[in-house]
Amino acid sequence: MLIPRAKPSARRQCRLRMGLLKEKSGAERIPNWGANVMKRVVIDTDAGVDDALALILALRSPELRVEAITTVSGNVHVDLCTDNVLRVLDVLEMEAPPVAKGEADPLVKPLVTAPEVHGADGLGGLHSLMEETGALKYAKPAGSPIPVPAFELLADLADRHAGDISLITIGPLTNVAKAILEHPNRMTGFKEVICMGGAFRAYGNTTPVAEFNIFVDPHAAQVVLDSGIPLTFVPLDVTEQVCLEMGHIVKEIRPLGTKLSRFVSDVTCGYVRYHMRTESFPGCYLHDPLAVGVAIDPTFCGVQEGFVQIETAAGITTGMTVCDLRPRPLTSEPPNARICTTVEANRFFGFFLDRLRG
Repeated sequence: MLIPRAKPSARRQCRLRMGLLKEKSGAERIPNWGANVMKRVVIDTDAGVDDALALILALRSPELRVEAITTVSGNVHVDLCTDNVLRVLDVLEMEAPPVAKGEADPLVKPLVTAPEVHGADGLGGLHSLMEETGALKYAKPAGSPIPVPAFELLADLADRHAGDISLITIGPLTNVAKAILEHPNRMTGFKEVICMGGAFRAYGNTTPVAEFNIFVDPHAAQVVLDSGIPLTFVPLDVTEQVCLEMGHIVKEIRPLGTKLSRFVSDVTCGYVRYHMRTESFPGCYLHDPLAVGVAIDPTFCGVQEGFVQIETAAGITTGMTVCDLRPRPLTSEPPNARICTTVEANRFFGFFLDRLRG
């Protein structure tokens, strides 16, 4: 079995890259990538903190037409995830796509959540923040999910827009796998799946070898791999090179004084504290926003094709994404996925900040 090679601290890489950004900020203009081309997408999310940032990026990017948002248990239970998506839509105050609630439990193994990372509510304690008056700072969202299960909506959209719609997954792949198992022919209508998940040459963030989204439902990830739908992994190898530091929040986001900037500042506080506590790093990784970025502009990342398998057996390697990425791999199996292996971190981060500023 392949064991990822050790690499320099992702935190150290991020800090070095952000140092370069500070030298260049204000000097570089981020072009409006493909502004005349609108790409249909569905976003499947477990609505934690970086998911919220990814949704904001997607919905504020004219390159994307978000046809729907589906929710799944992961960072928190799907009930909270659904509520969190609706809260993000309320903050954005824009015409919202339909939201469909998805699966509460993984296909086989018990659900694992991450309250220590994203807070008990998934948004860093945002649900209970109070104004000085004693009123809730963020009221319960006005919207509600549509009365259609997420897996049915995914199959319907893939069928309706066959060949012209992409799926961005930023949570466990349970909804997608269930849709494939129930409607295998209809799901082939998806042009591609862009999946934030996996750790190939990097250490995992849940176990030494497993990334959270894949670890939560490895069986679902293998179902998606076996489906034949073109699949691109945006793994920790690249997402841990793109960071939002507290200095950026204080100097570049809070001063905007908008409802959105206040939300971003509030929602990231606990997330930053987690990374400070566990890695002595005053910031957070932009895992899920990078997956959205790849959907907008694939050139943000360099990719390599490979034959990927998911470890589904219970044990110390559960959820491991196994792929021989050497120039002469030992396997003779044809590639079944594309893996992002490099990232233009500075360029993506500037793009991300540009969209937050509006």
